[in-house]
Amino acid sequence: VQLQASGGGLVQAGGSLRLSCTASGRTFSRYVVAWFRQAPGMDRNFVAAIKRVGSGIFYADSVKGRFTISRDNAKNTLYLDMNSLRPEDTAVYYCAADPSVINSNVASQTAYATWGQGTQVTVSS
Repeated sequence: VQLQASGGGLVQAGGSLRLSCTASGRTFSRYVVAWFRQAPGMDRNFVAAIKRVGSGIFYADSVKGRFTISRDNAKNTLYLDMNSLRPEDTAVYYCAADPSVINSNVASQTAYATWGQGTQVTVSS
């Protein structure tokens, strides 16, 4: 599978954005998919993940209650709805996928073999 992220942009604090990640290929539904983000000078950090049929959803504490991850397997697309955005949410957001991720490593970037190119999200104060 190949991934293409989109939807980033510039938004004021308190605003909302929806990120999308479109996958090529016919096996998207077999993959665990996730969002990570990387701020300038910082490590890449886990944001959220969703299991194959959406039965398991995981969030970083920093985004719980503000971000919602979802997937549409019929459209081969992963989403991240981001609300109540804060300046500290500014980062490049990456989508990632792997068929073998388990609950214990869902937040580890090394668990994902396939990555999209990233989309910039900038939140102004």
